[in-house]
Amino acid sequence: IVTAEGMNIYPRDIEEALRAQPEVRDCVVIGLAAHGDSEACAILLLRDASADAEAVVRRANSALSEYQRIRRWLLWPGGDFPRTSTQKPKAAAIREWAESQFQSSPADSSRAQTGTLAELITRIKGRQPENITPQSLLEDDLNLSSIDRVELLSAIEDRYQVDLDETQITSATTLGDLEKIVRAPAASRKNYPYPRWAAGLGVRLVRAAITHCIFWPVTMLLSRPRVLYRERLQNIDGPFLVVCNHVTLVDIGYIEAALPARLRGHLAVAMSGDMLYEMRHPPDEMAWWRRLLEQLDYFLIAALFNVFSLPQRSGFLESFRYAGEQAGCGYSIVVFPEGRRTLDGSLQPFRSGIGLLATGLRLPVLPMRIDGLFALKASGRWFTRPHAVTVKFGNPVFFAADRDPEAIARELEETIAGL
Repeated sequence: IVTAEGMNIYPRDIEEALRAQPEVRDCVVIGLAAHGDSEACAILLLRDASADAEAVVRRANSALSEYQRIRRWLLWPGGDFPRTSTQKPKAAAIREWAESQFQSSPADSSRAQTGTLAELITRIKGRQPENITPQSLLEDDLNLSSIDRVELLSAIEDRYQVDLDETQITSATTLGDLEKIVRAPAASRKNYPYPRWAAGLGVRLVRAAITHCIFWPVTMLLSRPRVLYRERLQNIDGPFLVVCNHVTLVDIGYIEAALPARLRGHLAVAMSGDMLYEMRHPPDEMAWWRRLLEQLDYFLIAALFNVFSLPQRSGFLESFRYAGEQAGCGYSIVVFPEGRRTLDGSLQPFRSGIGLLATGLRLPVLPMRIDGLFALKASGRWFTRPHAVTVKFGNPVFFAADRDPEAIARELEETIAGL
């Protein structure tokens, strides 16, 4: 199979990666026409119909090169492939069926969506939508809420292994619009870094020692921030979701310094997914020594601050899952919901993703605000008089799972502005 980039893909390589997964009974990989080129499509025959096919594909993709990764796949509807007298799958019949799923006529286009978009929507809603057609309205007919659309965006990315812009999904009004988005050429999905090794016992012990013995004393020496309302943390031991305004690259140092000693060093910090990706995978045209420094910076930041990727436009549901893993390990999650550092010292609008995270993690939310640090940054100074920087704690709050994410984001924004 020759891709649009001119790379040769051998179906056997992909089939071997899939057959290495315990859930896969058999598989066939064929080349389908896509946008004037060929694209690999895997047809899976699973041992158990209830197995998580998306997880199977993700694991197989992790063993494949970027250009080999499976972006289209289907589940075979029968109990077994049609086979020859030598028990080999009948590739021609399987190909014909697969092509019918993706290249059906307009009158039967809903058939192409069965097992693809309609299947994803059914899984998200927990039921099969009635009378689903390409003209079905996402909001009125299929009852897709804002949270449902976020989950659908992530499911489409997992299924087709592409990166989609959030605005593409929010601008779609019908199922047919979504089908066009999926069929259109899209950039290969970025593998945003999630350094699980940074949560290992050895790294945790080193990080806790450095936090208490170096970072906290240095922060005290540089500015000795004034901490207000710390008593509001008396009844919580973590984990919790820290929501703070974003001023400089060293905000996390002030957050750590303000927290009680019992909570210090037990944080997982969300960071720009694109920034972490560029550090972990610097471009080839960069000088070798600069690439080495970028990768060294990545490993130091990940080890010392336990950072993880939070993409701003796509792939963020995977980030939410990782945050849940970290919270399950006892780490409090730190998020800067403005999505970028302030340009003038004022609070920027909060992204609605913080509402999704607050309802999804089911953790107490701890609002925090840092004041005075922007003036220090603007002056270009490292040292300042004691108490020139102030860190304030808000009252911890818990949000019900059925709260509107946008309303939560606005409430948190108002709370931190009020601090």
